[in-house]
Amino acid sequence: IFEAAIREQVLIAIDEAQIILFMTDAQTGITDLDEEVTQMLRKSKKPVLLVVNKSDNNRLLLEATEFYSLGLEEVFFLSSMTGSGTGELLDRVAELIIDTPDETLNLPRLAIIGQPNVGKSSLTNALLGEERHIVTDIAGTTRDSIDTRYNKFGYDFLLVDTAGIRRKAKVHENIEFYSVMRALRALDECDVCILVIDATLGVESQDLALFRLAQERNKGIVILMNKWDLIDKTTNTARDMELVVKERLKPFSDVPVVFVSALEKQRIFKAVEVALSVYENRTRRIRTSELNTFLEEIQEQNQPPSHRGSLIKIKYGTQLPIAYPAFALFCNHPKHIKENYRNFIENRLRERFNFTGVPISIFFREK
Repeated sequence: IFEAAIREQVLIAIDEAQIILFMTDAQTGITDLDEEVTQMLRKSKKPVLLVVNKSDNNRLLLEATEFYSLGLEEVFFLSSMTGSGTGELLDRVAELIIDTPDETLNLPRLAIIGQPNVGKSSLTNALLGEERHIVTDIAGTTRDSIDTRYNKFGYDFLLVDTAGIRRKAKVHENIEFYSVMRALRALDECDVCILVIDATLGVESQDLALFRLAQERNKGIVILMNKWDLIDKTTNTARDMELVVKERLKPFSDVPVVFVSALEKQRIFKAVEVALSVYENRTRRIRTSELNTFLEEIQEQNQPPSHRGSLIKIKYGTQLPIAYPAFALFCNHPKHIKENYRNFIENRLRERFNFTGVPISIFFREK
């Protein structure tokens, strides 16, 4: 089921590469497939290095000279097991590499996360408008996190498709364990998590666990309810389901919810717009003077509860210079500010400055 899709991926890789290493097997010798691949590589204008692996001894090295008959100019005989011959190959690769500046360093990183088979790769393909990622009905088709630059329709960002993350108790294969680890690393490195949920199943405990992971790491979060085309709908179906979803996400429920269908390409570009607006919210900076005016106003509306008869006064606040919204508020009794007042300040910050989809950290310090 994967063969045709893998061939397409190889053609994409050839098109994007600077150098092609064509690896063959000295013990097997030249096969029909080797000759077919050689014909395919002749059409490419990229430098092709023929790598004859498993040339582990003098006999194999002598027999491997038959690979010169493929007609490729640069041939390297090596053994991956022992490392012999790899130095010459590495030197040649280093000579051919064209060092170009990485234009993607400062672009927003949007990671698509979720359980297996919820439609993450289908969504990525639908957005890109091409079959960049292999999609099948088999759960766990995506094994590694795949970065793709999206530069269309005035948008420019990195889209990261990740492997599906199941509950730890259900992960039995080593390969799936490492797939999950790479997905979590992609979560750590992204700016905004697009959490894809199967609308036919609703919000499950594993979806909540992934949501909390993103929240703990202070990432921007967008909820996508995929497979919306399979839901029987009435006038208020979307509104009612959104209320149910946000109820499950409490206490942090200031998160956008978008109903999409990757298969039918319904509202997938709205999902991108929402994710980029969440990125803007996450990078928003508030001037110190504006923040302190805001703190004075909310204290006039709702004074912090007193401690042992003495008034608590927040005297000064500033936004910390880090990647997500975090604020240091200086007051006379920081240890005695109650959790409900902290929540009150956070809610008012969200209302005033629009931090939808972004966790906020508030630290009270002694003045």
